[in-house]
Amino acid sequence: MSTRLGTKRKGIAAMLALSLSIGGFATRVAAANGDGDSAGGNSASSSGAPATPKASSPADPNSPTVLELKELEASVAEQTKQFDQHSKELDEERAALHDELSRIAELESKLGVTPDTELAAVSAPVAAAVVADPSGAQQNTQTTVPQDWSTRVGNIEDRLKNFGPFSFSGDIRLRDEPFFGGPSNRSLDQNRERFRVRFNINAKLNDDFSGGFSLASGDINDPTTTNQTLANDYTRKTIAIDKAYVQYNPHEFKELTLIGGKFAYPWYNTELTWDKDLNPDGAAETLVFNTDTPVLKKIALVGFELPFAQIAKSTVSTAPDQSAATSIVYGGQLQATFQLGSRVKFGAFTGYYDYHDADAIALALARASSKNPQTPLTGLLALGTGNTVQNSILTTTATNVVTVGGTSYNTGVTSITNAQFESKFGLFDSLARFDITTPSAKWPIAIIGDYVQNTEACANVPFLAATPANTSTVHYSQSANFSCNANQRRGYWAEAQVGRAQKRGDWQFDYTRIFIEREAVLSNFDYSDIRQGSNVSEHRAMAIYQFHRNVQGSFTALIGRPLNFASESKPQPWLERLQFDLIYSF
Repeated sequence: MSTRLGTKRKGIAAMLALSLSIGGFATRVAAANGDGDSAGGNSASSSGAPATPKASSPADPNSPTVLELKELEASVAEQTKQFDQHSKELDEERAALHDELSRIAELESKLGVTPDTELAAVSAPVAAAVVADPSGAQQNTQTTVPQDWSTRVGNIEDRLKNFGPFSFSGDIRLRDEPFFGGPSNRSLDQNRERFRVRFNINAKLNDDFSGGFSLASGDINDPTTTNQTLANDYTRKTIAIDKAYVQYNPHEFKELTLIGGKFAYPWYNTELTWDKDLNPDGAAETLVFNTDTPVLKKIALVGFELPFAQIAKSTVSTAPDQSAATSIVYGGQLQATFQLGSRVKFGAFTGYYDYHDADAIALALARASSKNPQTPLTGLLALGTGNTVQNSILTTTATNVVTVGGTSYNTGVTSITNAQFESKFGLFDSLARFDITTPSAKWPIAIIGDYVQNTEACANVPFLAATPANTSTVHYSQSANFSCNANQRRGYWAEAQVGRAQKRGDWQFDYTRIFIEREAVLSNFDYSDIRQGSNVSEHRAMAIYQFHRNVQGSFTALIGRPLNFASESKPQPWLERLQFDLIYSF
């Protein structure tokens, strides 16, 4: 701010000097054309002889002196306009500075801290000058303003967010979301309003331990979204624990970080494999080593153990082992960061996610009927998902019957006794990221690629349970939603970002191409906003504008349809899903 004020003052002073110079030049021109007294005339007058008026002779309009005068007059007129504009801008700058200084004083009063002496010394004369002379016409002194005054405001606001070792943050997002196209019967056409609320509390307990928890809106049985639809007859909306964790980073060995609980991903990923709203449960370990080589800058190794279900090994009361078996993801990722030039960074990430007994998820997704939506064996509501699960699943259904005179009659009461994926899931995930800085700090470029392959596609087929034998009271049947094809095991993600969304006036643009075959990923944990969890082709385009440092608007277009491998029917029309978001962060 002080630099800008000083620059404007120097510009105005230069304009005034130019105007004075032109005035003197005009006087000299007049004298040269006989409009003033010559030296001889002055001498005659001083000698007592009467002065003889000289006949005025018009100046030559084409003389160099007159032409130069006309050019200077035109320049003065233009400089006068600029002077008026700069004066107006100075008034606005002074008013803005006064508002910010008042804001600092108010924030410091809320904090109960002693006002900054440097800022106090500045605010008094500046405020007085603005009040006494808003136009600044009589302000001859130049006030020096600390160049980091805006930073000080931000620091004070940050202090307001802290209480002892605790810090607070969060965001509120409003979304309008229309859908167009898709199935010919228009079954997916809709327009809905949604919101998201998140509130975070983090604590730095000492040099080694930190932790925190988060609350978020959304369906508590859907791990892949924190959105809440505005519907259900104005009923109250759910808020639940989204994160709760403790982190250990010993000061004697800063390279190591251990975390446990429900936490954000400690490994790098895209939504090809994990939805960004999902926070896994369990534990993770990270080792990071910075290097001093010109190219290789960092190497890191991340390991994680993520349990997601516990189900009894047997439901038969006479079975010898009825202990609860834990379903869990074991995995790890190797990370490397390279400096390829003064403007280019490159990150390479290779990981593996090994799902042990993923069938618990298939069972949690199962629904016997609309009248019996509970998950079998546990009685809980069925696991929700933001999109349609497309992995091949074999489901066993029990139907109660009544036998009369040797004839069985269906009672209409059904339940799910078992559900199994036809694939196991061992996901080999490789990612690459280029970050490129440009001459403009507002326009960085990022290019991201992600390739995943399920190394165990259709590997569970030999372990599918047979249909149980019928009894006099229960009849069993099995059905598969899709046939498993081991060749449909790959997924691709290609993304390009331009710009940033950090400061007021920033723009960011993003385009992503997504292609996921049926058995490539566990399709209820990946990106929940695409057309369906797998067997899908998708385009995503985004535009983000930063209205204020904590107010952001964005537009996202998701255009997708199911893949059409080996099908004689026409591909399904594209489903267009548009998202208009307004986000306030604090």
